[in-house]
Amino acid sequence: MIALGTPARAQQAAGDPLPARVDRVFAQWDRPGSPGCAVGVSRDGRVLYTHGYGAANLEYDVPITAASIFESGSVAKQFTAAAIVLLAQDGKLSLDDDIRRYVPEVPDFGETIRIRHLLTHTSGLRDQWELLGIEGRGPGTQVHSPATTLDLVAHQKSLNFPPGTEYSYSNTGYALLGVIVQRVSGESLDAFTQARLFKPLAMTHSRWRDDFTTVVKGRVTAYSGSAERGFRTDMSFTNMIGNGGLLTTVGDLLLWNENFFNPLVGGRPLVDTMQTRMVLRSGRRITYALGLEVGTYDGVAEVSHSGATAGYRTFLARYPEQHVSLAVLCNAGSSNPVVLGHQVADLLVTKPAAADQSGTAVVALSASQLERWAGTYVDQRTDRSSRFGVRGGTLINEDAPNAEMRATSPNVFRLAGSADLVFTGSAPARSAVMIRADGDRTVLTEARARPLSPSALAEYAGTYTSDELDVKLVVAVKNGGLVLRRRPADEMTMRPIYDDDFGTPIGSLRFSRDAAGRITGFGVFSGRIRNVRFGRQSS
Repeated sequence: MIALGTPARAQQAAGDPLPARVDRVFAQWDRPGSPGCAVGVSRDGRVLYTHGYGAANLEYDVPITAASIFESGSVAKQFTAAAIVLLAQDGKLSLDDDIRRYVPEVPDFGETIRIRHLLTHTSGLRDQWELLGIEGRGPGTQVHSPATTLDLVAHQKSLNFPPGTEYSYSNTGYALLGVIVQRVSGESLDAFTQARLFKPLAMTHSRWRDDFTTVVKGRVTAYSGSAERGFRTDMSFTNMIGNGGLLTTVGDLLLWNENFFNPLVGGRPLVDTMQTRMVLRSGRRITYALGLEVGTYDGVAEVSHSGATAGYRTFLARYPEQHVSLAVLCNAGSSNPVVLGHQVADLLVTKPAAADQSGTAVVALSASQLERWAGTYVDQRTDRSSRFGVRGGTLINEDAPNAEMRATSPNVFRLAGSADLVFTGSAPARSAVMIRADGDRTVLTEARARPLSPSALAEYAGTYTSDELDVKLVVAVKNGGLVLRRRPADEMTMRPIYDDDFGTPIGSLRFSRDAAGRITGFGVFSGRIRNVRFGRQSS
C-alpha cells in the first residue's frame, strides 16, 4: 500500500489561499510589457481558480484574462482523436482500417498503415514540418493547409520504420486524421467537432483555426524573444489543422477534461479507448494513447499533453486518481507551461511519501570519472547525435545543456523523465544505452570525426536532388570546410560528426558511396524523419 503524504507545497505558506500560491508560480509572467499565461485548475469537477498574467497584446497593453483565447498547439490532437473515435462509434470507420481507404493519396509502402497507427504516432510516416524544413518551407515561411500534407505524403518513397514497430511523433499523421474526419463525416473538422464535442460540453470559445485570416475576438497575440532581447510577434500564419490549430481557453479545456471523469460525450467507451496505450508489435506498451500521454508525475498517475505552435506554449493535464485538472496556456515562446503546470500540480495533488521514492540516490563523481564518458555518441537508426561534456561538476548534453543528468553510479546517469543512460567500454569504442521508463532501449555508439584534407572535402562537393522533395541542395567547399546551399540565399555550415556524416541546420547528412568509393548521394536524418534520399547529379 502506498504511503501518502501531503501536497508537495502545502507546508509553504500553508495559511495562504490557493489563488495566492498559484499567483506566485506565475509571478515571472505577471508584469507589464511582457506576454504571459492563463491558468485554470479544478478538483472534483469544481473550478478552483482561473486567472491571467501578462499581456495578450503588447502593442495595445491588453491584459490576459481567464477568458483569453489561445492556440493550443498539439493539445489539439486529442480532439482530432476524439472525433475519429466518435466516427468509429457511429460505425462509419474502424480504428484498424487501412488509411488508404480514406486517403488514397498515401502511397503503398508495402505495409498497411492503420488509423490506429496515425493516432498513436506509430505509422512510420515522416513528420511534415521537418520535411518542409528541408525545402525551406517550414512554419512561418508560407501558408500551409491539409492539402500541403497530402501532396507531401504522396511523393514519399519510404517510411521511417514499418508501421507498429516504433513510436515517432508525427504531425503528418494527425493532419491526415483531420482529412479523414472531413471525408468520412462529410463535414469540416470544425463543423463536426462543434456539433459533437464543443456544443455538448458548452465549450463556447473553442474552434479550429482553418482560416488564419479570420478575426477572432479575444484571441491573444503570440511572441518570441524575451524581456532582455525584446519581444517579436510570432503568430500561426497557417491553415493547417488536425495536428494543431485549435483555438480555446483554459475554461473550455477544464470542461473537456471533466468529460473524462464524467463522460457526457462518447460515454465510458470513448474515455477508455482514448486512454488505452498503444502496444507495439514487439509487445512493448508505450505511454502514448490516442492524442494523450498516459504516464505519471512524481509517482502520481497523469494524463496529459503539451503543445507548441509559433509563440504559443500549452499544457493540459489531469490526475485521474485524485480528480484534479489543470490547463496552462501561454503566448510567450520562451515560457515552459509543463514546468509551470507541474508547479501548480504540486499545490493540488497528493504524492507518495518521499521515503517510497528510492533507488535514485545521486553520487558525486570526480572530473576524471566524468571525462571518461565525454564525447559524441550516435543513434545509428535515427542518426541523432549527442555531445556529452563536463560542466559544473556533472556530465551535460551540450545539445540540451539545461536537461538534468544526475550520476547514480560511476557509469549510470538519470535523465529527466526517469530514463537512465548506461555507459560502457573505453575510447574510441564506447557506447551508451538509454533505458526509458516504458522499457524502450536506445543504443548510442561513440562517433569521431577525422580531419578532412582539401582533396577529401572536394569529394563531397556537388549538386544533390531528391524525388521525394522539391528542392536542390548544393554542397561546396568554403574556408577549409563544407557548406550546404539552398536557393535563394541559404548557406549552412556542415559540421563533421563521423566518417561521411555531417550535422546541418536541416538535419544530419549521411553520405553514401559506390563500390569504387565515389560519393553517390546522402540521406537526411532529423528528429522525426529518417533517410530522405538525395542523389548526386552527374556533372
